[in-house]
Amino acid sequence: MALTDSGGSFTQGNLFRHVSVMSFTSSIGLMAIFAVDLIDIVFISMLGREELAAAAGYASTIMFFASAVNIGLSIAAGALVARAEGKRDRVAAREYATSSAVIAIAVGLLLPVLALPFLGEILALIGAKGSMADMAADYLWIILPTTFVSGLSMVAVAVLRSYGDARGAMYPALLGGGVNAVADPIFIFALGMGLNGAAVATVLARLATMVLALGLAVGKYNAFARPRPHCVARDFRDTAEIAMPAVMGTVATPVGTAIVMREMAKYGADAVAALAVINRLVPVVFAVVLALSGAIGPIFGQNFGAGRMDRVYEALLDGLKFLAVYVLAMSALLFLLRAPIADAFDATEQMRGLLYLYLGPLALASFFNGTIFVANASFDNLGHPGYSTGVNWARNTLGTWPFAIAFGALWGAQGVLVGQAVGGALFAAIAAWLSLRVIESPCRDPLQAHFTCPDQRMQVMANRSYR
Repeated sequence: MALTDSGGSFTQGNLFRHVSVMSFTSSIGLMAIFAVDLIDIVFISMLGREELAAAAGYASTIMFFASAVNIGLSIAAGALVARAEGKRDRVAAREYATSSAVIAIAVGLLLPVLALPFLGEILALIGAKGSMADMAADYLWIILPTTFVSGLSMVAVAVLRSYGDARGAMYPALLGGGVNAVADPIFIFALGMGLNGAAVATVLARLATMVLALGLAVGKYNAFARPRPHCVARDFRDTAEIAMPAVMGTVATPVGTAIVMREMAKYGADAVAALAVINRLVPVVFAVVLALSGAIGPIFGQNFGAGRMDRVYEALLDGLKFLAVYVLAMSALLFLLRAPIADAFDATEQMRGLLYLYLGPLALASFFNGTIFVANASFDNLGHPGYSTGVNWARNTLGTWPFAIAFGALWGAQGVLVGQAVGGALFAAIAAWLSLRVIESPCRDPLQAHFTCPDQRMQVMANRSYR
């Protein structure tokens, strides 16, 4: 079955161009969402209560855990649909998309049920105390119940990318960002809801994103079928084999963030507020880096499905070249704008010093994070999702906690940030080496002697039975 004109085939054409177009278009949507998150912090800072910014930082750390699960499920959807599309099997692509969506809804409904009764204990684990913990809990009670909405929209966007529709995947996030930007000042200031108003605005944005993402996926590609229990059960194993390691690997990121947040809490509310600003600033400025994993994944997946390992290897190298150029350019821009950025958040003393440190040399560390993202995309799409799990957990535990503690003991709050960057550089090198090994022999476990995808497994989609 031929690809539609609305999408595109990554098995042909210039790979650097594919990587650039997919990354930039994907990042525009991400940037819209994260820019609103950043504006949330600006608005909250304007309320004149430093503890509100800190509470938002604590809440964001917990929200990231739920988002990590949704991201992992969307990775599975994207990888399976892209492989099917690479084989020109649109029926398989549709069935995988549907099963992934059903699983995302089920998980998104379950997570809040498990988490909400224990919010106090969870917030205490990352250092939240007193009024800051109470405000963060109120915020989370509004947002967490909509986890399934976010999960469904992420799956739909991943499916659009898998069809090569970079532009279509961008629009839902742009709409969500626009809704959030309009609703924020209304609920925060006009209705006097403060931090809870930011949460309500986020819920409205999630609903708008989901509606448009599903509408585009169904309207342009008929990407989803009517859910049927036996199809979901049939596809559950294929989905889980990618989703479970991807979820576990993605959850490692908020674990690392929580570790850094806990260490930073030792140095006071202004240190936590600085970290909250950095955590909101990074996704905006480096949205292209964050988008690179989701953007390059379908490129890996389609070429792997088509048996073009030479193009998979070239895509990896082009992805790293693109990453280096972008990070250098944005780091230079941040350095030039460090003073007005700090002024925008009324940063003084320790908070200002931490922002200056990040907006100077530490911004370059985003290259190492991006390298890990690209490597993980290769693992997820070439049949080795377990390596994403291992790399992410190693980076966010062994590559975070010991370094944050050691450098924090030497240089205080600034040392915590430096330690996090040093650990990231070490594990980025390990991830890149392992990715090259996987690409050289995708059906062999690079650390062991046995094969992981024999011929029968490689042909699983060709032998599927559709009823």
